[in-house]
Amino acid sequence: MTLSNDYVTQSFNSTRTDYNAPSAAKFYKRMDPCLVIPPPKGTKPKAIIKFVGGAFIGAVPEVSYSYLLENLAREGYLIICVPYNVTFDHAQVSRQVFERFHACFDSILASGLPDIGLSAAEIVDLPLYSVGHSNGALIQALVGSYFCEKIPKANVIISYNNRPASEAVPYFEQLGLLVGQMVPVISPVYLMAQSASGDALRVLLDTAGTIIPDYDPETVASLTKFADQLPSVFGELAQGISEFKPTPSENLECFKNAYNVKRTLLVKFDLDSIDETDRLEETLKPRVESYGGKVEKIALTGNHITPCVQEPKWRVGAVYTPADAVAQVVKTISLNDTKGLCTTIVNWFSCLEE
Repeated sequence: MTLSNDYVTQSFNSTRTDYNAPSAAKFYKRMDPCLVIPPPKGTKPKAIIKFVGGAFIGAVPEVSYSYLLENLAREGYLIICVPYNVTFDHAQVSRQVFERFHACFDSILASGLPDIGLSAAEIVDLPLYSVGHSNGALIQALVGSYFCEKIPKANVIISYNNRPASEAVPYFEQLGLLVGQMVPVISPVYLMAQSASGDALRVLLDTAGTIIPDYDPETVASLTKFADQLPSVFGELAQGISEFKPTPSENLECFKNAYNVKRTLLVKFDLDSIDETDRLEETLKPRVESYGGKVEKIALTGNHITPCVQEPKWRVGAVYTPADAVAQVVKTISLNDTKGLCTTIVNWFSCLEE
């Protein structure tokens, strides 16, 4: 079923809350290895959202998806992000994501979240939904196929892509040969970077003109998690591994025979050249409809990185200038597609809750 844009007509509440003020604590709570993003204090959650991001950036969702996640939380959802490291073994990482999420969730169900005023009793009966983007969309589809218990009530699959590695990353096989020759050079450089002091990282961040506001130790932790993925990927390439496991065709066959999530919303963007949502829809629909479920699809304006767009931190001077006006226009345009995505997700979940 292809949706009209009814799901994006009602805009979400974009009013900022106290937990998002510059002087407030971080908008997330780290429960290693997961991140928990609560709704505003005093708000009873509508549901739990498990969130899985894309390759590499999925390791640091607090940086790469902060705007989208904050706005979903602001709408009353308790979000549990499951970071993961990139690997060619999608089966392994899917099981790892499943285990990490439920270890965190079980801990929350045992003790609640007292620091934000939520008891376990207020959480235990909430519906569980899942949102995944890009490689995270593939992972959540695999989780929904590998397991038949403790799976979400509904999935939102954004910008699904599972091309062969040689197509997903140009010249991947050649890169493997090159990396094999470079490992002796890369390793000491990586170790130097890994042991760099916070001050050194601050210099690097400032030089790069980073958009990460209010630098602090959490920023170092996020960057370290991002960098920690590199050695294992280099190692796999050096070993000659150049294809994902299972292969894309094996994944589609798995979905065709074993996908177990009853409600699924597929989201694609009109300017996403690597999107494979249509192919996934063809695979999932017969399977889901066979047990009374439903697969829906919607096309939105945007591109593959729309879910990762961040809110620019414009600093307006004492006098409002034409440059400030232009900056505000640019900011509005850059965020509209991400806001539309958030609205679509919120409205679709709301329909399930009725």
